[in-house]
Amino acid sequence: MRPITVSLLSLLTIQATASPTLQPLDLSSHTLNPRADPSLTSYLGAFFLGDKPSIYFYQSNGNNGLSFKPLNRGQPIINPTKGTQGVRDPSLIAGGGPDAGQKWYIIGTDLHIGKTTWDAAQRTGSRGIFVWESTDLVTWGQERLVQVEDATAGMVWAPDAIWDAEKGQYLVHWASKFYPASDPEHKGSPSAIRIRYAYTRDFRTFTAPGDYINRSPTNIIDLNILPLGGNAYARFMKDETAKTVFTEISTTGLFGTWTRPAGSNAIIASGVEGPAAYWDNQVDGKAYLLLDFYGSDGYRPYETADVKSGKWTASNRSGFPKNLRHGSVLPVNATIAAALSARWPA
Repeated sequence: MRPITVSLLSLLTIQATASPTLQPLDLSSHTLNPRADPSLTSYLGAFFLGDKPSIYFYQSNGNNGLSFKPLNRGQPIINPTKGTQGVRDPSLIAGGGPDAGQKWYIIGTDLHIGKTTWDAAQRTGSRGIFVWESTDLVTWGQERLVQVEDATAGMVWAPDAIWDAEKGQYLVHWASKFYPASDPEHKGSPSAIRIRYAYTRDFRTFTAPGDYINRSPTNIIDLNILPLGGNAYARFMKDETAKTVFTEISTTGLFGTWTRPAGSNAIIASGVEGPAAYWDNQVDGKAYLLLDFYGSDGYRPYETADVKSGKWTASNRSGFPKNLRHGSVLPVNATIAAALSARWPA
């Protein structure tokens, strides 16, 4: 996220958990790579472009996870009407539990950078997240702006979410920095940026937030989590202090022990942000990772046949559009792909 006004939410029971410790990790007894799924025949991507305040959809050319075309003839699919009337960092969330195959969500950052400055966006930015929902991935509605932090937060950046089957709720996370209660105008020095989290069943009512990743004094933003099967996960995040993206692996759950598989100082790339990971539909264990070269031409794809290794290589970019910014990609089936093409032709 480079670099948010609010509305509904009653904050409920606090579920803050100390940031997990990092220790050596034995992966030998775990099968981490999901198998390819023949029912998935396409990919849908949601992105923002440059500093434009809207969400744009891109669909894969066939079942190629590295080749995309704009839908809706390149025009936006979603134009926010609440908050700052600008959205960044859209994340496509597939419904879990009773919502699986029935509902999808898009959540994003409430920020129209054309109406503010980067300094103000971090000191007195929105403390909420945008939410839209759909029952078919084609038609989107029920726009809302849900407050997830109190007045001590300077901003809420790059929200994302994952279904936590063990808890039966969505784990939602974002990046925030904080100011002392004695500094209500946020003119002084803030905390380091850390990853916060809360749980929700409906993206309307959230539990009170807690720290998920706090590496103070290092600033951490743009967390993305990829399920690896069972109780194993890979997560990707940006060290905003060093301007690098790195990965960690856990085989003991979302609140388990996390380790950088390629070494404690290993990174994937520098000068990038907005990591977005997704599985290949056709090849067992193959995954893609988009990294936003925010000072250049936006997203560039990377790939690996072994997520747990932490080693990623640059992909062939010949079919991948330039200037796509921090977003997400979701594999979809043929029915959904056809409906998207019919409703939002390229």
